Amino acid sequence: MTGNPADFITSKRWIVLFLFMLSQVINGHDEDVHTPQYTNDNFSTEIKKKNHFVMFYAPWCGHCQRLGPTWEQLAEMSNEEDNNIKIAKVDCTTESTLCSEQDVTGYPTLKFYKAGETKGIKFRGTRDLPSLTSFINDQLGSTSMLEDVAPSPPEAVNGLLELTEDTFEKHVSSGHHFVKFYAPWCGHCQKLAPTWDELANSLRHDDTVSISKIDCTQHRSVCGQFDIKGYPTLLWIEDGKKVDKYTGQRTHEELKAYVSMMLGKNADESSQKNESTDDMPHAILSLTADSFKHGVEKGLSFVKFFAPWCGHCKRLAPTWEQLGKKFFGNENVNIVKVDCTLEASKELCNEQEVDGFPSLYLYRDGRKVSEYNGSRNLDDLYDFVMIHLQAHDEL
Repeated sequence: MTGNPADFITSKRWIVLFLFMLSQVINGHDEDVHTPQYTNDNFSTEIKKKNHFVMFYAPWCGHCQRLGPTWEQLAEMSNEEDNNIKIAKVDCTTESTLCSEQDVTGYPTLKFYKAGETKGIKFRGTRDLPSLTSFINDQLGSTSMLEDVAPSPPEAVNGLLELTEDTFEKHVSSGHHFVKFYAPWCGHCQKLAPTWDELANSLRHDDTVSISKIDCTQHRSVCGQFDIKGYPTLLWIEDGKKVDKYTGQRTHEELKAYVSMMLGKNADESSQKNESTDDMPHAILSLTADSFKHGVEKGLSFVKFFAPWCGHCKRLAPTWEQLGKKFFGNENVNIVKVDCTLEASKELCNEQEVDGFPSLYLYRDGRKVSEYNGSRNLDDLYDFVMIHLQAHDEL
């Protein structure tokens, strides 16, 4: 081999540096599907159009890289055309002048900009999704900042009751209640609004159920009491206590069918429930840290570790329910879910090395044996369980 060894080492270093920078560009592109990147040319123009929450970052910054997936999830939740808030990013390694003008002295710096203003309010809290959404709620909390927020009516309008901190507890203390917890800036909430109105109107003469809603940007204590982590959250409450969380399709037909089911109006379902409440398990077993070890100690347990605010988890929820029904009554298989946002489950999720949502783990007699990374359709999930079940039977 000829040539100067020092030149060879230098060339090798440049190749490594090039590959690293290329990976940063590729990864950055993959992560920013929902998050617009602003530059000095368009920053001032864009933030004047609507409220903004902006992350000023550097690609090499470790804290920025760890925040990246959470920031993208926040953008996926918020960045819709008719929303009153937009989530964005600025790369300070390429926009140093802009970052200097915005007093960015460390990475990441997160700032909220009210529509029409160029001076941001700095976020100083914990960089997790609940804290970030709570901060947005705080900044959008003034009614003068919100779009289409009407005064709380003293009584139901077309069957729908707007609840407040003053009226909530007394209203739900007795009877059956289907409650929408929402934020006015949330695009999914805005899409659901007319359907929710239609549901309330169609049930306005039904004295056995109340359809209501509560704005979590205005009445945070109530939403905190019910551990609301994402919007919209639809809870079924009976005599002041949460009984169930609705995770199905948000169509009028599906919502009304759910109400009928919860009220026991379907004679067949009602009869089946009455006969089997004490004798048969639910299709989906909901576990926490206290019940997990006992819940998975026998047979096969297919466990979904999830967060209620996670979009992928929401899309998987109805399929997971169907999977539970397929194995309903099979004493060798449990279909399980664990909410990792609950205080009672956070330590468990860390122990089980859950690093993203949803995480699907298979346990045999209490021992983790496999992680599912395939397609999340019903047939593939069912086949995955059956393969492991049959393999065990053949031993």
